[in-house]
Amino acid sequence: MLVTHTRQQIRERRYVLFLLFLVSVLSYIDRTILSILQVPIKSDLGLSDAQLGALTGLSFALFYATLALPIARLADRANRSRLVAGSLAIWSGMTALTGLASSFAGLVLFRIGVAVGEAGSIPATHSIIADIYPPKTRATALAFWGLSLPAGLMLGFSCAGALEQAVGWRAAFAIIGGAGLLLAPLVLLTMREPQRGRYDPPKLADAVAPTVAQALRHLWQLRAFRYLTAAGAFHAFAWYSVNAWSAPFYVRVHGLTLSQVSFYLAVLNGVGSAVGMYLGGRLSDYFGQRDPRGRLRVVAVALLIMVPAALAQYLAESLTLSLAMAAISLTMMLVYYGPVIAVAQLLVPASMRAFTSAVLMLVLNLFGLGLGPLATGMVSDFFVTHFGMANDSLRYALSIAVLFSLVAAGLFWRAASLLPREMLPVEGNDSVRADAAELATLGKS
Repeated sequence: MLVTHTRQQIRERRYVLFLLFLVSVLSYIDRTILSILQVPIKSDLGLSDAQLGALTGLSFALFYATLALPIARLADRANRSRLVAGSLAIWSGMTALTGLASSFAGLVLFRIGVAVGEAGSIPATHSIIADIYPPKTRATALAFWGLSLPAGLMLGFSCAGALEQAVGWRAAFAIIGGAGLLLAPLVLLTMREPQRGRYDPPKLADAVAPTVAQALRHLWQLRAFRYLTAAGAFHAFAWYSVNAWSAPFYVRVHGLTLSQVSFYLAVLNGVGSAVGMYLGGRLSDYFGQRDPRGRLRVVAVALLIMVPAALAQYLAESLTLSLAMAAISLTMMLVYYGPVIAVAQLLVPASMRAFTSAVLMLVLNLFGLGLGPLATGMVSDFFVTHFGMANDSLRYALSIAVLFSLVAAGLFWRAASLLPREMLPVEGNDSVRADAAELATLGKS
């Protein structure tokens, strides 16, 4: 099926992609500032590493991941643009209120509020992008949108340190949350809902959304999706651990100040992660058009480069060597983002794309975001308690965490080998699964 575009349509879809990019930037700023501000928060409220791990990971992930499923079901039926705008308003408001917390329980409560808001954004966003960009360029479009992650990390790291020094950690939350509240009306009033299933074959584009049980059964039958999800979860464990604990690591192990850490991590995450993420999408589309397996083999190779670099980053005694290795590891670490989302969208019809994205994010966030920072914090506490490693505990806890990406590399390679047999029909692709047409009747059976 060939779809052509006018210049006006191209401009419109670029505008939508840019708006979704800005929304996502704010979501990552909201998450990142807590990683930086946990240093003064720990001092102010007297929290342990395990509590900080639960705060930056588990308390957010439980509600963010589980609520994404029912909200994604709504996104597969209702207006996704309004859903994104409403979600932005909710999580921005909760971020602004976080500065009012006076205890660990209060912080958890507001972080749950942020999670509730953010749960509605990503599945709807993935579904919108899949409907405004064709399969052959979808990973690149998702990679551009995914640049919001390093952009958000860079702005979050740099702004958090500067704001904390200028106005304190409580006012910093209020300022960041207020920015999102200003953007929400613009999204609501100017972003139009795209045609659902525009690039799917007619039978699949018109398919009725299946029930939850039918959708879950179908996803489980897709072996490529199972391996893809497992691989993403193992790598997410490592990435979220690194993201949550790198700032305290450089403060404790290398003696940097909070402003120095903010600067270094802003540059490393902003530049390195952006390069890795964009290259991941471009290379996945490039090799995927020649051989579908190339879409995920790119990710596997990147992780095999990332793990040794990350181990050197945390075990090196030299700050200069550590930062140099961090530049390599953070670049390779985010290669997976665009390809994982794009491949998941290639496996299912439009009627269940938001739900599929939510299932993928559920597993990645519960295992990665929920357990990664918490487990790493608990391991750090264990080294302190049993071996007296007051300064070096995070060095070894983070080294253990990044090893999970080795498992992920093998799982991504296996998912790649299954992809040609399970992809849905795409433009210019005659290698179609024999049962693809049956997907159109999933919601009618």
